[in-house]
Amino acid sequence: MKKLIYSLSLTVAMTLALFSSSANAATEIVTDPAKLEETMTAEQKEAKIRQIKQRVEEIKAMDKSHLSKQERKELKKEVREMKKQANAIGAGGVYLSVGAIIIIILLLILIL
Repeated sequence: MKKLIYSLSLTVAMTLALFSSSANAATEIVTDPAKLEETMTAEQKEAKIRQIKQRVEEIKAMDKSHLSKQERKELKKEVREMKKQANAIGAGGVYLSVGAIIIIILLLILIL
């Protein structure tokens, strides 16, 4: 009887642990721009890019002469954050180092 109670209590504890961890993962909010890109569809990405461009144009059109120093800092910070988001959502591009370019050129010379 003692073994039955221990096994049932262990089963209940494991089940609760499993459900609480899966519920936690399901309600997790994605804040990292790189992870955010993975969860977005193409239409959502385009809409987000349009929204970012529109906000940047609004900031450029603002008369910043009447803003306080703190407000200007906040605007700069907002623009930087939007740039990070746009870079994370965008294609990113391909970067080649100088060494890689030299190796590619040498391979092309040897092949041709």
